[in-house]
Amino acid sequence: MTPNKYMEIDQILDNIYPLSIESKNLIKESITETAFPKGHILFKADKTERSIYFIKKGIARAYAYSDDNQITFWFGREGNPIVSMQSYVNNKKGYEDVELLEDCELYELKTEQLQKLFLEDIQIANWGRKFSELELIKSEERLISLQFDTATERYLALLKNYPSIIQRVQLAHIASYLGITQVSLSRIRAKIR
Repeated sequence: MTPNKYMEIDQILDNIYPLSIESKNLIKESITETAFPKGHILFKADKTERSIYFIKKGIARAYAYSDDNQITFWFGREGNPIVSMQSYVNNKKGYEDVELLEDCELYELKTEQLQKLFLEDIQIANWGRKFSELELIKSEERLISLQFDTATERYLALLKNYPSIIQRVQLAHIASYLGITQVSLSRIRAKIR
């Protein structure tokens, strides 16, 4: 995906699970578009989030604190959802902060409204199941990568999945995501050039 390309809501919804036109329209009727500036904290830790978002344009990161350090554990770009799974699944306070790293345009969907749609439309319920499954797989892949891949392998995978990330995200956030220092990241980048 090229940087700064818009992602339309139809494509985002279809990438999760194909829906009939009627079911897709029901979801779309519940979605509003919103925008926030670079640096905005969209989600705050220890708060129950009442919405999920899909990135129309921009990039974001999720992080948590360890002592006084921010540990980045997720990046999202055009087409990706922004969701606190703890809030979405359990209606409990999340553990992450989500910061917008660029001016972002987002699609917002209230969780309560989506839950109502799950009860009314089996296709939307299946879409929601698939949405949760895809988020679970992403978390599992990330965990396995952290356990078994070298920092260089994690960096190369990040570049493959997010080709423009180096131009869009501070190296400090990338190093944190990889679980290494900026100095180590500089060494890795120098080796693979």
